[in-house]
Amino acid sequence: MRFTSEQRLADGVREREFTLGEIPGILWTPASTPAPAPLILLGHPGGLRRMYPRLAARAQGCVEQGFAAATIELPGGGDRPASAAAEQARADLRRALAAGERVADEVVDRLVLPLVEEAVPECRAALDALLALPEVGGPVGYAGGVISIGVRLAVVEPRIVAALLFAGSFVPRAIIEEARRVTIPLHVLLQWDDEGNDRRMALDLFDAFGSSEKTLHANMGGHTGVPWFEGDAANRFFARHLKAGQPAAVSADPGEGTPSGQ
Repeated sequence: MRFTSEQRLADGVREREFTLGEIPGILWTPASTPAPAPLILLGHPGGLRRMYPRLAARAQGCVEQGFAAATIELPGGGDRPASAAAEQARADLRRALAAGERVADEVVDRLVLPLVEEAVPECRAALDALLALPEVGGPVGYAGGVISIGVRLAVVEPRIVAALLFAGSFVPRAIIEEARRVTIPLHVLLQWDDEGNDRRMALDLFDAFGSSEKTLHANMGGHTGVPWFEGDAANRFFARHLKAGQPAAVSADPGEGTPSGQ
């Protein structure tokens, strides 16, 4: 990990951009930490610069309560090399939606599964580097982003002890089967009228999760209409599992969950 820039945001938040090999990322930490801060890995749908205002706002909320927050760019997002296969799958998905047709499983597989296979090892490598820093410690939470990535991380990454997932993207059937192996506490958000996404698939995914603690918050409205009070519920969820007795201000950001503008 190589830090490339540093600045101080409001309320003493320290923001540092970094690269991990060719992968860009951002780390936000309290200006001073008497002990290593628990980490929240912030997911997003790709395009780190485009998502920066939302990510920075979420991260500042984390840091205000003594947490560290970090994010990395997705494969094919931002300035990272685009995948011709992913672009074709995304075009096929958009074509089906525009025609009012059901999106075929093979299109979803072509778009999402390669992204999961590449992104999850990168997230784990980022955790290796971040948790080696003296100011960052466990436990780790995962918040937002492409839900299929969150599912895979919840299965394979033991350092992640709780996850806030946004059911706002198409999910391969293989990932729904994988969800049966998830056992960590989950807080899942679903917008009931989410345009262009499959509500039935989101409900099937939630039903498949093997966690003994899993909560589904479903609200009326479209993809970007998550009510403000869901942020409070997310705060309480992470407070219980990452820092008992202290609130964690992690906003449930709408408009996420679809990889690179799906």
